[in-house]
Amino acid sequence: MGRDMSIIEFRKTRASWARQLTITALALGTIVLSPEWSVAAPQDYKFEIAGPMEKSGKATVIKVRLVHLLDGKPVAGAVITQTKFDMAPDGMAEMTAPTKVVSAKEPGIYQIEADSPMTGKWGLSIAAKVQGETETVHGTLTVAIPK
Repeated sequence: MGRDMSIIEFRKTRASWARQLTITALALGTIVLSPEWSVAAPQDYKFEIAGPMEKSGKATVIKVRLVHLLDGKPVAGAVITQTKFDMAPDGMAEMTAPTKVVSAKEPGIYQIEADSPMTGKWGLSIAAKVQGETETVHGTLTVAIPK
C-alpha cells in the first residue's frame, strides 16, 4: 500500500523541484535573451545622406538612407511618418521650410523634397516606423543648401 514519507524524504523532493525549476528558468532566460531573439531598439538605426542633392524646380531633393547599425545594412520598407526642415544649425530654428516625402527608385533610400527659401545650413529631422519595431526611429541630419 502507501508508505509514509519521512520529513527528510519530503525535503529532498521539495529541493529537487526547486532545483529543476531554477535550471528551467535559467535555460529559458538564456534562449529569450540570445541575440537572435532580441528586438532592436530605435538607437540601433541611423539616418545618413545618401548622395548629392538635386534641384527639382524650387525644391531640393535630399536622398536619405536608413541604416541598421548592428549589421550596417540599409533598411528598406520603413515608413517616414514625419519630417521637419529648419535652420537650427545656423541658429535660426524658427526659420522652417515645407517638406514632402517622394518615392525613390532604390530600396533603402528615401527622398525628401525641401522647399528652402534661402541658402545655409538646415536641419532635417526625420521620424520613421521600421517594420517589426514597436518604437519610432528618429534622426537629424545637417544639410548645406548651396546658392
